[in-house]
Amino acid sequence: MANILAVCVSERKGEQKHPVEQIELKADHGIVGDAHAGSWHRQVSLLGKESVQKVQEKIDFTLKPGDFAENILTEGIILYELPVGTRLKLGEALCEVTQIGKECHYGCAIRKAAGDCVMPREGIFVKVLTPGVVRPGDELTLVES
Repeated sequence: MANILAVCVSERKGEQKHPVEQIELKADHGIVGDAHAGSWHRQVSLLGKESVQKVQEKIDFTLKPGDFAENILTEGIILYELPVGTRLKLGEALCEVTQIGKECHYGCAIRKAAGDCVMPREGIFVKVLTPGVVRPGDELTLVES
């Protein structure tokens, strides 16, 4: 079983994401109140704890949810192996994978601090199809299309 460990937002672009108690996903928009929301294909970012652990093993400080600019930190599924078009139920919301990885801007804070950033390789992006609330502890399930 896969589940959601943390949900994170940033109110302004360029600011570190921080954990919150819950997020509201709005169809064709993303996270209500997040600076990166909008009508585009990268509405919500997800990263697996499994990916974070690869970097954590190489550094001497503790990584926190949101450090890689992920909106949702998950556990129990290898996200970057999911094909584009995969549908996921995140808490109450239904989303669709639109992109695996992204181009990295090498000046990012986490790359400077940790020497690596897994988000460009192993993070995924989804668009919101059906709205809903997502909280830490919620299940993440694959949905047959």
